[in-house]
Amino acid sequence: MKLLLGKFRTVAALTVAWGVLAGGTAVGATRASADGGFTRTPPTRLARGVTYSEFRMFLPRGIVHGHLLTVDLSDPAVSVDLLHPAAVAARAPVSELADDRDAVGAVNGDFFDISEAQHPEAEVTGSSVGPAVASGRELKAAVPDGQRFGPALPPGATTKDVLAVGYDHRARLDRLTLRGTVRSHEGSWPLRGLNQYALPQGGIGAYTARWGAVSRERAVCGTDTDRGAGCDTDTAEITIRHGRVAHAAAHPGTGVIERGSVVLVGREQGARRLRALHLGERVFISHRLVARLPGRLRCAVGGFPVLRHGRPAAGLDTVAVTMRTSIGIADRGRTLLLMALDGEKGKHQTGLTVRELAGLMSRLGAREAMDLDGGGSSTFVTQDPYGEAKVRNHPTVERERPVANAVGVFSSVEGIPRGGSPEE
Repeated sequence: MKLLLGKFRTVAALTVAWGVLAGGTAVGATRASADGGFTRTPPTRLARGVTYSEFRMFLPRGIVHGHLLTVDLSDPAVSVDLLHPAAVAARAPVSELADDRDAVGAVNGDFFDISEAQHPEAEVTGSSVGPAVASGRELKAAVPDGQRFGPALPPGATTKDVLAVGYDHRARLDRLTLRGTVRSHEGSWPLRGLNQYALPQGGIGAYTARWGAVSRERAVCGTDTDRGAGCDTDTAEITIRHGRVAHAAAHPGTGVIERGSVVLVGREQGARRLRALHLGERVFISHRLVARLPGRLRCAVGGFPVLRHGRPAAGLDTVAVTMRTSIGIADRGRTLLLMALDGEKGKHQTGLTVRELAGLMSRLGAREAMDLDGGGSSTFVTQDPYGEAKVRNHPTVERERPVANAVGVFSSVEGIPRGGSPEE
C-alpha cells in the first residue's frame, strides 16, 4: 500500500512541474539551450535528487522529441531498482510496474520474447533477453546471442551485457555470466541456463518458482545462432524437490513450480545427462551470476552498449530509424540518465538510428549508455501530483505495451523509504 504522504507530499509544488510534464510549456519554462538544432527545457524537480526535462533535436527528416530523467545516485535518499512482474515469464505495462512500487519515474527495460510465430508449438514467454537482478536477487541469466530479439548486436556486444547499479550507489556497464553446477553421484555438469526462454544447445537449464506458470517448451527451440530454427525433440525434464529427483518427463512441461523445487530442462547432451538420474536420487544445484567488476549489485538490466568513455561503440547501425529508450551514466557513475523518445503522431516527429542514439546520449551528458528496447515498447513514466504513475511520452502503438521489466527511480520522503522490494 502506498504511503499517503507519498501521494500528497508536494501537490502544490508539483502542479507547476506537471504543466511542464503534460505540455512542455508551463509558464516560466524556457529553452535552456539552442545549439545546432537542439533545444532543452530547464530541469524540473520531481523529488529529492530527481529532475525532469524535455528536449527536441531538429533533423532534416523531422523532429526528435524526448523525455529525460536525471537521477543523482550520490544522494542517499535516491535509489534505482529493476521493476518486474511477479514472474520472469510475464509482462506488464511500465505504469503498472511503477505504480506497484511507488516509483517517482521509470522507463521500459530489456528486449524480450515477444513473438513465437516461428515456433507455433511453443508458448510466448514474455521473458527478457539478458540477465536480470532486482533488489539484489538474481532473477535470470542471458539467452544465447543468436536467440535474442531486437536489433543486431554491434561487434563485441553480447546478451550478457548489462547496465547495473550497485549497493555503493554507483552505476556501471558490466557483463553478467552464469556460473552453475548440477551434481549427483552420476557426475557433475555445468548449468547453462537460469529462468531463460532459450537454452544453449547441449545444455541444462534450471527453472525456479520465479519463472512462473508459462510452458518451458520454448527453452529447447532454436539454436545458438538461429532463433527461428525448429524445436528440439531430444529433450528431458527433471523436477528436484527437497534436493531429490521427484519427477521425470521426456519433454519440458508447464505450470507453477513450487517454492523449494527446481525444474531442470536439458536438450541433446544435456537431456542425455538428465535421463541418467533416478527417482529419489540426491541432486545438488548451484548457480550465481558473476560480474566482471567488483561490488554487490542492487539491480541490473540487459541491453547493449552504444556509448563507452564518451565515444560511440563501433559498428552501430546507421539505417533503421525508430523510437528509442536508453539509460546513460555520467559523473563516474554518480548520475543516471533515463531517456525515451516520443512517438506522438501528427507532430512530424521521427526516431533515431542506434548510431544517432549514441550521439544523443553523449549530448545529454552521458559517458556510457545502453540501448534498451525501443519501438512500441518505448515508455516514459513519472508520477503525477497525486502519486499516480502516468505515461508521459506517446508510444507508437495504440496503448501502452506490456514489457518484461523496467528501470524504476525512487526517492525517500522526509526520511521515509519508498519503493521497497515487493518481497521485503
